[in-house]
Amino acid sequence: MTDEIRDRFDAAARTIQDTGRAIAGDIARAVELIVESYRGGGGVLLFGNGGSAADAQHIAGELVGRFLKERRALRAVSLTADASVLTSLANDYGYEAVFARQIEALGRAGDVAIGISTSGNSPNVVAGLAKARELGMATIALTGAGGGTCAALADVLLAVPETHTPAVQQAQQVIYHVLCEMVERDAC
Repeated sequence: MTDEIRDRFDAAARTIQDTGRAIAGDIARAVELIVESYRGGGGVLLFGNGGSAADAQHIAGELVGRFLKERRALRAVSLTADASVLTSLANDYGYEAVFARQIEALGRAGDVAIGISTSGNSPNVVAGLAKARELGMATIALTGAGGGTCAALADVLLAVPETHTPAVQQAQQVIYHVLCEMVERDAC
């Protein structure tokens, strides 16, 4: 069993290294979009389902609080955190609309929308990115290989070159930690 465990760690390390090599330039562009938004008085809206919902909350917490250094708070809202809003929207409009409706209420031109979907095909994440585009927001999608439907709606696609869900999610955590570090450094 220990060999199998070591193999899992080795595979995760390879995926993370491959991702860094493949999308470093895209990550830099995402940092630029977010920093530009903050410098212009904007903010970031984040959303996803399941583990991606937890990641959206994690990223928002790092930006509003701090990542590595004391600095001013940065406006970031996880659209997955308000159970009353989520359930009322799902009940009244259907689950596909839960992020788009919140973006309509909270987003404005100059903000950045970050949709997280391992497959890139989650209907509510796709709808959220589409609404953000409609409002003139910059869009970033964190996905697995290819980007799915989200790819066409993303100004910056951060697609982990992998389809195995745990591997995608492990690499996405490194991606958003790098984003938080670089944004904190450049926006404050």
